[in-house]
Amino acid sequence: MADYQTIRAGSVGAQNVRIDEGLKAHMNKVYGLMSVAMLLTGGAAWAISGLSVTTDPSAAVAEMGNGKYLTQLGYALYASPLKWLIMFAPLLMVFGFGAMINRMSAATAQLVFYVYAAVMGLSLSSIFLVYTGTSIAHTFLVTAIAFAGLSLYGYTTKRDLSGMGTFLMMGLIGLIVAMIVNIFIASSALQFAISVIGVLIFAGLTAYDTQSIKTEYIAHAQHGDTEWLGKAAIMGALRLYLDFLNMFMFLLQFLGNRE
Repeated sequence: MADYQTIRAGSVGAQNVRIDEGLKAHMNKVYGLMSVAMLLTGGAAWAISGLSVTTDPSAAVAEMGNGKYLTQLGYALYASPLKWLIMFAPLLMVFGFGAMINRMSAATAQLVFYVYAAVMGLSLSSIFLVYTGTSIAHTFLVTAIAFAGLSLYGYTTKRDLSGMGTFLMMGLIGLIVAMIVNIFIASSALQFAISVIGVLIFAGLTAYDTQSIKTEYIAHAQHGDTEWLGKAAIMGALRLYLDFLNMFMFLLQFLGNRE
């Protein structure tokens, strides 16, 4: 009997070690995928913004001020009705991605994620025309530090953060409604409130999503669900990518210096 208990304890211990090692590899993959996606978004946004502006009036379609003009591409992206398609394309893509990922291979899902990140860069390229490069870099650094601390807390804390999920999602829905309303009323006071609440919501989601990714991995790894684990890192990277990007955009409204 003692030998049986010893063997069983050793088996359980070996399984726990295997799960711990797998969890570390899983989280490293999540952060790696997220980092590549952020680079694609930033690179696409910077490249598109560079092609959208000119200082040559003869090649311009519209004047921006400060000696800068919109090119034909810039006018199409930021001043024509096409801007609405570009604005909402990432939202449509992320819903479609979530609905179809179960029918994709892991390689296809990763490719779609990277394409989505590039499209998001196209959608956000206007920030390089609105804010100074220095303030964008400063805000990105602040966001990176805050994200790292919040994600580390979500990964290491013993406190169950699952109760935050419903509250944060309700807050997110309310935030989206307020943003849509403010498109039409253009209230500076409401915009300030949206920015504050947005930073708080995505700060909370960063910690919550990190813990959720961790607990979901442990639950599936114990059952040996290898098919799910192959795509889980991509969905986890997408969740944290959106948390980071949204926190950055709301902070930029506080910290960004406008051109």
